[in-house]
Amino acid sequence: MSVRRVAITGIGVVSPLGNTVAAFFRALGEGRSGVRLLPPEIASGSGVQVGALVEWDPAAHFKGPETLTLDRVSQFALVAAAQAIAASGLDLSKENHERIGVHWGTGMGGAHTLEAAYAQVFGKNDFRLRPLTVVMGMNNAAGSNVAVRWGLKGPFANFSTACSSSAMALGEAMRTIQAARADIMVAGGAEALLTPGTLAAWQALRTLAPADPSDPAASCKPFDKRRAGLVLGEGAAALVLEEESRARARGATILGLLTGYGNSCDAVHMSKPDRDGQLRAMRAALAESGVAPSEIGYVNAHGTATLVGDTVECEAIRAALGEAAERVPVSSTKSMHGHLLGSAGALEMAAALLALIEGVLPPTAHLADPDPGCALRHVANRAERIERPRAVMSNSFAFGGSNVVLVAERKV
Repeated sequence: MSVRRVAITGIGVVSPLGNTVAAFFRALGEGRSGVRLLPPEIASGSGVQVGALVEWDPAAHFKGPETLTLDRVSQFALVAAAQAIAASGLDLSKENHERIGVHWGTGMGGAHTLEAAYAQVFGKNDFRLRPLTVVMGMNNAAGSNVAVRWGLKGPFANFSTACSSSAMALGEAMRTIQAARADIMVAGGAEALLTPGTLAAWQALRTLAPADPSDPAASCKPFDKRRAGLVLGEGAAALVLEEESRARARGATILGLLTGYGNSCDAVHMSKPDRDGQLRAMRAALAESGVAPSEIGYVNAHGTATLVGDTVECEAIRAALGEAAERVPVSSTKSMHGHLLGSAGALEMAAALLALIEGVLPPTAHLADPDPGCALRHVANRAERIERPRAVMSNSFAFGGSNVVLVAERKV
């Protein structure tokens, strides 16, 4: 029995670089950063100086009291999913909704709702919380809202594996279609955790970058000798995945094929990255896709700009690609949109698809002095235009040792 191939037929994005796919791709092509100084009401004594905020007006997307029932993370999810479904060209009124599922990822869920609840209880000694506090703040709220909005009754799962959450959602959605448990999946992730309490917790880890003294937008510097940590961001990305033959039959525009999914656990340490664990995930994704390392035309690296993390990942990439590592272009788009944690994998898969769709390689911004320990074929500072490659790879490596790697191929 042949394996059911999985097509990508729609993308939706809410990001610090813009709230449409076109705006997101344009910013990546320009190497423009969405990192900026955080306003005082968000930084609020945490010591965190910079972040990558989404420019957001709920009233532009939701009517009346609806915004009062949706945490910021669910708002992002619904807008990104709506874009992806519209872009796919699906007429959902003609589809069997029991064959359409949702796989979603998030790290912190409804952080804004929980923060407001804690502030009310512990700051004001007021225990009269909003009746919807639980359902707005729970981790599966964003994905469940997507399913409810469009009546998608097929397989549902919510993944919360820190920074690999939405990449895992995409990989497992691919598996669901391959196993014929669904024909269409809406998959991705959302994150909205830029709140004072969450920022204070992250600051305690001592992994966040300070503001660059000359240019706050340049605070995240993956692979550079001057790198000093990651910059947190927020946003969402959704992809519509569809069994390839049915997508072709309905005349859908196929943006790419999702063909490889590697999933491994370091099983070594809760926060220290492990080269071998990352390598296992990359090799598994390549093996499943059948793509040779030399056929990978671009790698969107996890590249958080931490001292240890970048070096370990580069070692793993060199081991996975072998001799091809000298030639395969690599970049970290976190330098521009920040680290979106649970939604990072889906957003960065969308960034990698820019190479397949338009032949544009997004850069690692602010890479002025590459670290010899991160020696790779970097796309530095400016986007590059190439002939559309056969395949791209996207890495997502998380606290807890959860590693996910995805390989997508150009439609042939």
